Amino acid sequence: MIVPTSKKTQSDTAPNFEATIAELEAIVSQMESGNLPLEQSIKAYKRGAELLQMCQQSLTNAEQQIHILTDANKLALFSDNNT
Repeated sequence: MIVPTSKKTQSDTAPNFEATIAELEAIVSQMESGNLPLEQSIKAYKRGAELLQMCQQSLTNAEQQIHILTDANKLALFSDNNT
């Protein structure tokens, strides 16, 4: 069977804020349970730090869009110069 390919944009491949938060919450629950071996705890901590950074960037971008909206009284396109 041939599966059609489609071009993916960055927003298609990047997880959304809610999915990132859900994964982060799951990691926190696992770590709080105290049942993870040390090596898995370290990996979970590293992944949690990555997810936290992604969430912070999403919130910063949303805040910037709100500032643009309130300053101009209309929503302007926001270009993320960090990526």
